[in-house]
Amino acid sequence: MKSYRKELWFNTPTRVAFINITPQVQQCLKDSAIREGLVLVNAMHITASVFINDDESGLHHDYSVWLDKLAPHEPIRQYRHNDTGEDNADAHIKRQIMGREVVIAVTEGKLDFGPWEQIFYGEFDGQRRKRVLVKIIGE
Repeated sequence: MKSYRKELWFNTPTRVAFINITPQVQQCLKDSAIREGLVLVNAMHITASVFINDDESGLHHDYSVWLDKLAPHEPIRQYRHNDTGEDNADAHIKRQIMGREVVIAVTEGKLDFGPWEQIFYGEFDGQRRKRVLVKIIGE
């Protein structure tokens, strides 16, 4: 069995962002030369997420609105976590909701997706450098 590891780095200009990282993951798969196996993609930061869904701007807007209703950023004092001087408790909660990682099957050298599926990096406390791990195992 072979394995491949790569870190993808992001620094979003906004606090909240959704970035389609499917092309970068596909490039990692190509570079790995693995034809059958699994790809793990996970956010390496506790205020960011990786998830699979449709690449549709209305859906991404709906995510932002829905997540902000569930865990609004302000008032900052509503969260005990922020008593430590932080201001990102909402980002931790949003990450928990959207998830840490995804695993995708690799079949015949391709990501084995259903219709419309794409991989996204979700940022909830941006404007600083963060990373995503891509780990591929197989033959």
